[in-house]
Amino acid sequence: MHKRMGEAVARVARKVNDTVENKTDSLDLANCKLMTFPVGIYKAMRSVAEGIHRISLANNELKSITSRFVTTFSQLRELNLAGNYLHRLPEEITSLLHLRAIDLSRNRFRRFPEPLATVPALETIDLEENEIAEVPTDKLASMALLRSLNLRANPVGPEVRLLVRPLVPFDLLLSPEEPIPKA
Repeated sequence: MHKRMGEAVARVARKVNDTVENKTDSLDLANCKLMTFPVGIYKAMRSVAEGIHRISLANNELKSITSRFVTTFSQLRELNLAGNYLHRLPEEITSLLHLRAIDLSRNRFRRFPEPLATVPALETIDLEENEIAEVPTDKLASMALLRSLNLRANPVGPEVRLLVRPLVPFDLLLSPEEPIPKA
């Protein structure tokens, strides 16, 4: 057990060091068994945080993302949080003025994360395989740059299915409707 934890920590440290040393614009910490975003990374990446445009924290065990994460990586354009245990986002996500794509598929959202509706540059939202039943259709309709919203494999209500062009100028991806069982 300790050996595996040590290997996971070393893998995270290597990935962070690679990003810092090579001054790349992305940080990939997918599949690292993270339960929280390691606090030490903030210090380690202080000199390059503004240059990070893509972060993947996919397939970890994250239950939340902190406001510190959002404010530290303020220049993000793509954020992949797929395959975690997230059920809400911090309000500070609205300060990510350059965020174009966010992947929140395979998480635990029961409601559409409303702070996303005010992220100005957002073009793609992936919420596939969550537990979302209600969607703020009025807020989504006002998202000028939104091009794609994936709500497949969510128990969305019938009102979402009524969202058709020209009301919303983006692609709305839904699972096929279940046939109504015959009595």
